[in-house]
Amino acid sequence: MAAAAKEILTRRPVAATIRLTVPAGGARPAPPVGPALGQYRLNLMAFCKDFNARTQKYKPDTPMAVTITAFKDNSFEFTVKSPTVSWYIKKAAGVDKGSTRPGHLTVTTLSVGHVYEIAKVKQTDPFCQYMPLESICKSIIGTANSMGIKIVKDLE
Repeated sequence: MAAAAKEILTRRPVAATIRLTVPAGGARPAPPVGPALGQYRLNLMAFCKDFNARTQKYKPDTPMAVTITAFKDNSFEFTVKSPTVSWYIKKAAGVDKGSTRPGHLTVTTLSVGHVYEIAKVKQTDPFCQYMPLESICKSIIGTANSMGIKIVKDLE
């Protein structure tokens, strides 16, 4: 109980929560990062250096979702999530976009192995950390179906 009370007393007031999609290793103080952080008077260069250091293991131009919590004392914290499931599916399938009529037109097929590999990467995300791999796979299969991509046991 005392630990919870101490945490509440030391909590800093939040000015805003900013959500951006920034290419991995490509954060620069230009739009979209500059205006979004500048209006809360946050240190742009500190964010860009930290973000680029955290995302250097990914290929350049991989779209990374980042959530920035701006505090009233002009400091900030941010969490970086891996790219979206639809981005991974499109990369694995080798297509630019999904079907215009999902359920009627099938754009391409993916194997269950591809789904499993995407699920293993997504399991490292903070929000999927404690989800079973099977549940993540089912979610990925649902996303692929809604994009008009058929999941098969083995690719012929």
